[in-house]
This record gives sequence, C-alpha cells and structure tokens, in this order.
Amino acid sequence: MKTTNSNRAIQIWLVTGVLAFGLLPWYAIQDTAWYSVLPEVFSGAEAGSGLLQMLQHGRVWLAFGLAGLGLAAISLWVPAGRPQSVWLLAGGLLGFVGLLVTGFTIGARGWSFEVLNTTFGELTVNQYGIGIGAFLTLLALVMLSSFGVARRGYFKGDLFIASSVLGCTALLLLFIVFPVSKALHGAFLDEQGHWALSAIFERIGHERVWGMGCLAGGVRCGVAWNTLFLALLTATGTVTMGTMMALLAERSAGPRAQTPLRVVALLPIITPPFVVGLGLILLFGRAGVVNQFLEYAFGMEPTRWFYGLFGIWIAQLFAFTPIAFMIMRGVVQGVAPSMEEAAQTLRASRTKTFFTVTLPLLKPGLANAFLVGFIESIADFGNPIVVGGQYSVLSTDIFFAIVGAQYDQGRAASLAWILTVFALAVFAIQRGLLGKQNYTTVSGKGDAGIPMALPDGVRRVLNFVVYPWLAFTVVVYLFAFAGGFVQTWGRDYTLTLVHFKTAFGLEWGDFGLVWAGTAWNSFFTTIKLAGISAPITAAVGLLIAYLLARTEFRGQGWFEFAALLAFAIPGTVLGVSYILAFNVPPVELTGTGLIIVLSFMFRNLPVGVRAGTAAFKQLDKSLDEASVMLRASTFQTLRYVVLPLLKPALVAALVYSFVRAMTTVSAVIFLVTAENELATSYIIGRVGNGDYGVALAYCTVLIVLMSAAIALIQFLVGERKLGRRKTQVKLKAAAAH
Repeated sequence: MKTTNSNRAIQIWLVTGVLAFGLLPWYAIQDTAWYSVLPEVFSGAEAGSGLLQMLQHGRVWLAFGLAGLGLAAISLWVPAGRPQSVWLLAGGLLGFVGLLVTGFTIGARGWSFEVLNTTFGELTVNQYGIGIGAFLTLLALVMLSSFGVARRGYFKGDLFIASSVLGCTALLLLFIVFPVSKALHGAFLDEQGHWALSAIFERIGHERVWGMGCLAGGVRCGVAWNTLFLALLTATGTVTMGTMMALLAERSAGPRAQTPLRVVALLPIITPPFVVGLGLILLFGRAGVVNQFLEYAFGMEPTRWFYGLFGIWIAQLFAFTPIAFMIMRGVVQGVAPSMEEAAQTLRASRTKTFFTVTLPLLKPGLANAFLVGFIESIADFGNPIVVGGQYSVLSTDIFFAIVGAQYDQGRAASLAWILTVFALAVFAIQRGLLGKQNYTTVSGKGDAGIPMALPDGVRRVLNFVVYPWLAFTVVVYLFAFAGGFVQTWGRDYTLTLVHFKTAFGLEWGDFGLVWAGTAWNSFFTTIKLAGISAPITAAVGLLIAYLLARTEFRGQGWFEFAALLAFAIPGTVLGVSYILAFNVPPVELTGTGLIIVLSFMFRNLPVGVRAGTAAFKQLDKSLDEASVMLRASTFQTLRYVVLPLLKPALVAALVYSFVRAMTTVSAVIFLVTAENELATSYIIGRVGNGDYGVALAYCTVLIVLMSAAIALIQFLVGERKLGRRKTQVKLKAAAAH
C-alpha cells in the first residue's frame, strides 16, 4: 500500500514537471500575468514554454530539466528502495542543479556561441527571469530529489517529511540566505570593491560602535551596546506584560471581560508603527498634554525628557507586547489542569503550585516570546526614528547609511553583521536553556480537569498592572486618531470628515460609481498582497515548526536559524538585499507584486515558527505515533490530529502575518512602485507633506479593517477544544460553597 501511494506521488510530480516544461510560459513576462500569455506558449519568443525555448530559440541548456525528468521517470519501473533512489536522485539533481547553475551563470549577460552547419552564423541568446513554467519544473525536480533521499532511508523513509525538509530548505536558501548573504557580503569589500577581511573591522571597530563612555561618566555608550541594552529591556518587558495579559485573559477575567481585553491588547499590532509614536508625542512630547499640565500646575518648563531610551522602550512595549501575548495565550491554554490538581492533592497551596508547576510549564513559551521580542527590538527602526532623540541604535544607523547622502552599503552591511551576531547569541542561549527538557502538557489521555484559579496575590498584581496598561493604550490611541477628525491638529480643532473624503471619497460618474479617493489604489493593493501572503506564511511557518519539533536531521540548528535570519536583519537591509539579489535573471522580481509578497512572507515567517514551536513542545508525541499506528500518513496526522491542537498558534501566525503585511514600512519601502503602492508608503508620503489629517484618517480605516480581519480569522479557525472546563466554573462553585 505504501509503495503504491509513494509511486503515485512520484507520478504526480513527474506529470507536473512535464506539463510545466511543455505547456506553461518558461520565462516571466514583465507587467503581464502568466495566464494572459497562454495562447502564445507555442509560438511566442518570450512567452514560449521550456520545450519551445529549447527547440526553436536556442536555449539548449534547458535540456537539463527535460533530461532530469526523464531519468527520474525510470524510477517507476525500478523496485522501491535504494535502486529507485538512484534514478530519483540522479534525475532530480541533474535537472535542478543543471538549470540552477546555467541560469545563474548566464544571468543577464546572454550566451554567445557558434551554430555549426547552419546559415545563422553566430547566435546570441538572452536569459530572462524564471516564470511559472520554470518554477513548477524546478519544484517538481526538488520533490523528486527529496523522494530519492527518503528512498535511501533518510527521514525514516517518509516522503512527506523528506520533501518538506528539502522544499523548505530550498525556500530558505533562495529567499533568505541568498539575498541576506549577498547584502552582508558588502561588509568584506573595501572602497575599491575588493575583498578584504579587515574592511569590516575598520568600519565597526571604533568608539561610536563599542564605546563604554556612559559607564565612566560620559555622555553615551556605543551604538551596539545601546541596541543590546534596549533589546534586553524590551524583550523582558514584552514577555512580562504578555504573560500577565495571557494569564489574566485565560485564568482570571470573566467571559464579558475577555473579549475587550484581547481586543485592546492586540490594538497596537494592527496600526502602522509611527502611529503609536505620534500618540506618545502628543502626550509626552515637549508640547504634549503632560508637559503642558506640569507647566500649568507646577510651573515646570517643558523639556524633551521623553525622547531617548525611555521613549523607545515604551513605544516598543506597545508595539511588541501583542506578539508575546499571542504566543503566551496558547501556551497558557495548553497547561494541563491535572498537573496542577496533582500538586494541590499533595497539599501544595495555590501560590506554591503556581510558582512550582504552572510557571515552569510556561518555559517554552517564555523563551520563544523573549527571542521574538529581542529580535523585533534590534530590527525595529520605526520607533527609534520617531522618539529616539539622541539615543542611537544600530537599525537607525543602518537606515541612514543606506538612504543618507553617504550611501555606504559596506558600513550598513557591517552594522547588520552585529545584529546577526546578537540574534544568533540569544538564539543559542535559548536553545541551551530549553535543552532536551520535556514540557508536554497535551497528550492523548483525557484531561477534563478545571484549570487552577490564580492565587489571590497574583490576581491582584495582574489587575494592578494589566488594566492600567490597557487604559493607557486606549488613551494613546484616542490622542493619535483624534487628528483624523479635526481640521488641523494644534491650530484648528473643528470636527470634520474632509480627510476621510480626500482618501476614500466615492462619486457617481457617467459610468457609475467612481473611486475618487486618492488612497483606494494603495488600499486594494495592500489587501490583495497581504491576503495572499498571510495564509502561505502561516502554513510554511507551522510546517517548519513541525519539522523542528517532530524530526531530527543533520543541520537542524542551521535550518532553524535560517528561518529566523530574516527577523535578525533590519527591514531596510532586507529590502535592499532583495533588490540586489532579484534585480537580474534568473530570479528577476524587482518591480513586481511577487517580490513584495515574498518580503512579507519571509519577514514574518519567524513568528509562525516560534509560536508553533512553543505549541509543539506541549503536544505529546504519542498523539502522532497513535495516528501512524492506525495507518494514517504523516500528512493525515498533521492535518487531522496535530493541526486542530495548534489553533492558537495558527491564529497567532495568521493574524501577525496579515496585520504586519498591512502595516510594515521598512522591509518594503524600497520595493514599492507606482503600480504596487502600499498603504504605508501612501501614509509616509502624506506625513512627509505635512498632511497628518489624511494620514491618521487612513490609519483609522486600517484599524477598523484589520480588527474585522482578526475577528474573521478567529471565527474561521475557531478555538482549540481540549475537553476542559473553564476556570470560572470553579470560582463560582467555590463562592457558592
């Protein structure tokens, strides 16, 4: 049965590769969708299939793909096992490596050679960017190669696991490692463009980067230490606040309070990053409400006390606490009540049970949330640029090195190396702390116990900290978005809707409804690209988390770090690296909507990976094993057993991917074009022109839209059902007793 099913998978990918090679456009057509040129696939010079390009247009190197598919097809007539693996590996690797090497070798330079015995003389052939036909053919060759690896006994012979590992590895290498390494390579080039190992040390080995003056009574420390200190503060603060919110939402708040609590807690994540900074400036800036009140009440002269480390830290707490909350909420839900009940049966108090049983079981979530918060902080440049003042961090220095008058790509790459080392160090520490310890709390056994109510002291602390923070969040947003409803903030506070009309006006024309507002184009483009990227990001992120949690293979640590690498790199560097890597064939994507989708996807991928990893730590492997023993395939086990238990992680990945795609700035600021303008680029343009009213009106519309999207995602995914009763039941019973 298994042999028949696996041969069927081989047949499917062989047919896919052959059809893509012979019937689909091989190259990408600029400014045109691939399906619109299908009628020209057998005649067009640019729109032709791989077979036509090879036979009629002199691109003989494409024969590698056809030869690879042919060799792999021989495996269908060979017994399963090592004999079959020889043909699958030979065909898959010949086709994939051959096409890849020739594609990158030829690039945009063309290939000139002498055609013998013809009247054409010398023929020059140009190379274009790969299209849908080339992509599907290469994907089929990767899948066939992975089947060959599985046939040799690796990955326990599981075709799904082998194809997932190798397929995800290919994606990570192409869209993260390759562009990032291409950008970081500039750190080792001198002013003349020659390789020099000393170049990176000359650029970063000075006091501005590593100075310790602030510890010896000086004005400031080096930018590297500033970044590290801020990241540690932010990660600690976000994990603490996110855990408190998750405990309050799942173990203390009543049903009526849970929904508002979750909405307000997630509010900062669904807004463009500079909105929080603007709201904080209106409150605490030199002309803000707080300074004006202090001057009026106590005669204190307004100062810029808020700008600097404290201001950045508060802004980053607002921005990144929701991520920790989403990760920790699923982990808190997964804590088994039976373990808490066992401790209480042994006469442990609720306080002792909480600190010796509940909190230790949250360790995977705490570690993952800390890692994400740390990396988000070191890569953030929106908040430091708005409220940083004289407090410099690496991300802002990198930004100015790229977009400033100096345009020093080598210095930007050198500083980016520091961020990468910081991220790698924290990643290694996290793995060392978690180690091989077991945190399983969800198993196949029935567990209908009641989650333990929080100790009174803990509950009072949560109420004292969380509710004022949520109220503070509401106040900041009220100030920030009031600007969208007044004529001119600071001068004319007359209520008006003119800013909404400018951005989203509708009119009736000769041919019906006209989208007259200036923001509609960017609005629809952003929704389309974010809607495409979010489900793909969540699916790939959770798949990678499954591979990391349930399989063991060589290079697993590097595989995991590659998945996190895009987070460790500032968005501006990632955007520039995509331009450098994908501006020429064979992967020519600059100027298209696809490069923006890929930037969204791989920039946001780590959150799905970390949320999924934390959730998998709680799931007993016996669930997978029981499903496999009942003759379910690995894919069926993942689909029907594991995925329903990962709903909190799935919601976190979907929500984060969608809203970050809607609100991101730095990663796509260099990738947008007139045809693919995004909401954030439109808003930045308005802010640059001083039109804050329209910018804030647009932000208000985005918040309403993303709130509805989050509610829809939660409704479609649903809640995870573990067969447990709510904590409130126990509280009511105790009160009645």
